[in-house]
Amino acid sequence: MDTEPRRILSLHVGLPRELGTTGAVDPLERPWTSAIHKEPVEGRVWLSRTGLAGDGQADLRVHGGVEKAVLAYPASHHAFWRAQLAREDVGPGAFGENWVVSGGAEDSVCIGDVLRVGGARVQVSQPRQPCWKPARRWRHKELALLLQRTGRTGWYYRVLEEGEVQTGDALERVERPFPAFTVAFANRAMHEHRREDAAALAECPLLAPGWRESLRRRAQGTRGDDQPRLVGPNHEG
Repeated sequence: MDTEPRRILSLHVGLPRELGTTGAVDPLERPWTSAIHKEPVEGRVWLSRTGLAGDGQADLRVHGGVEKAVLAYPASHHAFWRAQLAREDVGPGAFGENWVVSGGAEDSVCIGDVLRVGGARVQVSQPRQPCWKPARRWRHKELALLLQRTGRTGWYYRVLEEGEVQTGDALERVERPFPAFTVAFANRAMHEHRREDAAALAECPLLAPGWRESLRRRAQGTRGDDQPRLVGPNHEG
């Protein structure tokens, strides 16, 4: 378990932009729109119910909203991905995260945890479900699946109380209503065919509604097709 102090090591925002090359043959090089490229921000930033000032998302069907206001990612994961991808430039903001954090990871952060950070109060709402866009950014077709299989997904916060936050702010946990439901447990329940765990977690009132519904289906033995999310257009001919 990470014993470092829990805090925001860096804060990142970005807006959607056009990427890729028109006419490219390789699917990973083709045009696409994304806000995955986030830039570090210094000073205090307003955190509203829907996210940080200056931040945005390209596909609002699956990104953004009150249940996904802030994406947090542990700084301790970046060295692993530098080795896996053989890319020395994998660092803070590499996966579109808003907060790079210390002092916690998926096995020590729980659904429903409430934290005081700066002038705001936030609550863990769900793990991130990796999609094809990090794979395209880093030119690695299997990256979404690797993120999912390793459990190094990061997690989202909903905002309970708006306020200003900044790099260096402590993440002070003030409530832990569901200590058994770590982010790691939630990832396994969703992705490893664990029907009993899926059924139990689906009853958690502090888990994001979309996750609860998906887990109910999985608990009943019904799985949707994950390929559009994991692969998207990255394998098109």
